[in-house]
Parts: sequence; C-alpha cells; structure tokens
Amino acid sequence: MSDDQDGAADQREAAVHADRRAAATRPDPGGAVIDAEPGDGPVHAEGQAGRAREVSAHAEGQLGDGCEVPGHIEPGAAAAIVTAARQLAEAEGWPAVTPRRLAERAGVDLGVFYRCFADRDAVLAAVAVRGFAELAAALTAARSAADGPRRAWSAVVSGYLDFAYANPEVYDAMLAHTPDLTLGADRAPVTPAAAFAQLRAAVAPLAAGRDPDTLAELGWSLLHGVVMLTRGGRLRPEAQEQREEMIATRLLEPPVAPAPRRGKVPGRSGGGAL
Repeated sequence: MSDDQDGAADQREAAVHADRRAAATRPDPGGAVIDAEPGDGPVHAEGQAGRAREVSAHAEGQLGDGCEVPGHIEPGAAAAIVTAARQLAEAEGWPAVTPRRLAERAGVDLGVFYRCFADRDAVLAAVAVRGFAELAAALTAARSAADGPRRAWSAVVSGYLDFAYANPEVYDAMLAHTPDLTLGADRAPVTPAAAFAQLRAAVAPLAAGRDPDTLAELGWSLLHGVVMLTRGGRLRPEAQEQREEMIATRLLEPPVAPAPRRGKVPGRSGGGAL
C-alpha cells in the first residue's frame, strides 16, 4: 500500500471511529461531553480546550497507564503508542507518523488506538507533554548538581541544550506543533509549567531586582532561538561554543552599577591658578 493509500485508509478509519464515538456520547448539563460507555475512551470536557488536558492526563498518569480496553489488551497501550510515536518521529520525522503505523509499532489493533487517542495530533501532544516532563527532570538534575545558586543558570543552560539537540523531533512537538501547551493558558498541562519553573529557579539568583518571570522568559527565548537557528544551519558553526557560553555566563548577569561621579572639592573652584 502506498503512503497516499495508507493515509486515506487512516482517514476513513478515523471517520468511522469518530462516528462511533459521537453516537455513544451524551451532553452533560454543564456543557461537557461525557462518554456514555466507560470503556470507550477518556472523558472530554469543555471541548474547545479539551485536547491539551486530555493528553496531559495520559502523560502525567491521571488516566492510569492508558485507555480502557477489553481485558485481553495490555493496560499500557496508550503508553506504548506514545513511545512508538516518539521513536518513529525521531527516525523518520513527524510526517511519517500515522495512526496505522503507530498501531503496528505499538503492537495494538487500530481500534485500540482510537480508544486511546482521538487522532494523530492527540498522540503528538502526548509526546510533547511527556517531553516537557523529561525536560523538567533534566533541568532539575542540572540545577541540583550546580556549584551554588549563582552557577545554577549555567548548568541549566547546558542541560536544556543537551536535551534539545538530542531529541529534535520531541523538541519540535513541544514547541512547534502544540500551541495549546502554552504557559498561562487556562488549565494548561502542568509539565510545561514545571519545566519553566526550573528555568525561573535557576535564573532567580541573577535577578538583582528584575522580575524573575520576565528574566526566565528572556532566557528561555535565547535558548530556543539558538537551538532552532543552529539546527537550521543559520549560525556560524565555529561560534557555537562562544554563543552558548555567553548565554550561560554573561547575557543575564545583573547590570553593573556605574561608578559614582567625582564631585567638586568643597571650597575649590575650577580653572583658576593657585
């Protein structure tokens, strides 16, 4: 089967499962949509903002090990699908990730896939949420190993860049393909906030009266910019180490106060000879 045929088949399967899910749901008086059958997937609430919260529940264990499926199916099916998506994306890129291929790689039936995830984008978002959790853990470890609070930012910079360069497709899922995973968004998943909290904790000792949140956002922007421009081949390769060293040790340092100006000596007037 060609890629186009494979994609068309996936779309037909998705439409069939979507119809089945729609037929099995009933409206909640408060406006939510709740699955009528307990075995037919996770609860969807407040449809417009639902996807980020649904996939964060998968990644953060709020739905256990995955979807509810018949007893002969492993309870970790959702986790297996997320792992398969990550591996396939890192090997071939996100365009190669389809529900059919994920089901095959995870060793589950395509129907089980759709019991766990509404579509491919839901899996991508689950990979992103898990990626943020892993990034938060890496930054926590880096900050804990730093030689004192004022060296924490330097350590966190190294940990962030190591993660980003080692997991480029996961990093893209986190910061390029999932706009719902936004800091400050209503009821956003906790893992992006946890990663940001480590950046803030690392840069706070350098704040010197500046707003730590804004300083952390600036530091994150610098790190993300250098990652994406470096990966895109837009920056001078020979200056990479220097750029990263400046972000780690210079650019966010507190401003140096200007030396006090020397005033006139009392009782002396300038310009005249003694």
